[in-house]
Amino acid sequence: MTSVGAQCVFLKASPELRGALQLLGNKERFSAGQVLFREGQDASGLFLLLKGKVRMSVYNLPKLDRLFSVGSVMGLPSTFTGRPYSLTAQAITDAEVLHVASEQFLQLMRGRPELCSETTGMLGREVTFIQSALAERRKQGNSRKVVAHEVAVGQ
Repeated sequence: MTSVGAQCVFLKASPELRGALQLLGNKERFSAGQVLFREGQDASGLFLLLKGKVRMSVYNLPKLDRLFSVGSVMGLPSTFTGRPYSLTAQAITDAEVLHVASEQFLQLMRGRPELCSETTGMLGREVTFIQSALAERRKQGNSRKVVAHEVAVGQ
């Protein structure tokens, strides 16, 4: 069975940000199991989850799996940087999202510094989460190496 991941609450948009995004975006529907975007795919913008649940995951790093619910913003790092998505977003239930194209989002950020501040705060929390998960993974990897070494030398 595939793990669904931890509930992600630190990437929720404020009512002000949601309202601004709704003026710019296009609604899209995804059936359960359908992929919104894939790791490595060119970024097309960000997604605001309006209905349903979406799992964000990184191939082979289950510690980074997270479950997003209504009000969550997805694809933010890639939308800011223009780099490909670093995660895969897959609908766990039927979902409705608002897709905001990268350039429209960046124009909004230039024109609304208070919303830019909010989204950069989200980015900071995302980076902290990823650093923590990767540190945990390294710790587990080092523990396995120690055990393997002890087994190899007969301790």
